[in-house]
Amino acid sequence: MKFAELLSIVNNRPVFTSALLRAGDLDTTDLASQLSRWVASGKLLQLRRGVYALAGQYRSRPPHHFEIANLLERPSYVSLESALSYHGVIPEAVFVTTSVTTARAGEFETPLGRFGYRHVMPALFWGYVTVTIGGAEVLVARPEKALLDLIYLRPGSDKPAFLEELRLDTGRLDQSVLDDMARRSRKPKLMRVSEHVARSREADGGWEQL
Repeated sequence: MKFAELLSIVNNRPVFTSALLRAGDLDTTDLASQLSRWVASGKLLQLRRGVYALAGQYRSRPPHHFEIANLLERPSYVSLESALSYHGVIPEAVFVTTSVTTARAGEFETPLGRFGYRHVMPALFWGYVTVTIGGAEVLVARPEKALLDLIYLRPGSDKPAFLEELRLDTGRLDQSVLDDMARRSRKPKLMRVSEHVARSREADGGWEQL
């Protein structure tokens, strides 16, 4: 395969998997060696085994970090602090793109950023939507599910001190959706927090003892 053929196959995708190249009728016998040569020559960046990014001069658009996150680990969706920041629920910028996955938890340090993954059981792998960001369709948790994922995965996160530190903009959360999702989870911890968010609205954002 010539590099021009690769560019034609990936089209406008700045990040792609080697599985995409194996899906056609091309002779892929020497594909791994060819990809290694393109990485060595600076035409590609290897983000992890089987996941590559085009070097800057060959991209039709810059890759969004959510797009990269979805590809680095499958299945996964962006959640936790990254999704909360994206939806404007928390004010802080996030420097590690955080996702949840049914695969193993882990973290990837890549030339295009850091990406962290937390494991959830398949029964909790829901509550995400497809959004278009920077020309790519990506899977991102709804703000309510991002909050519940964070509370579920972080020890002590249902305590008032932690909730105060988040500085949640509860106006960006749909209380009925939050309640429904908490009940669907069947996790008492999440149902308590959902009820507490509702009470905090009535108390102008004050977090009372759970």
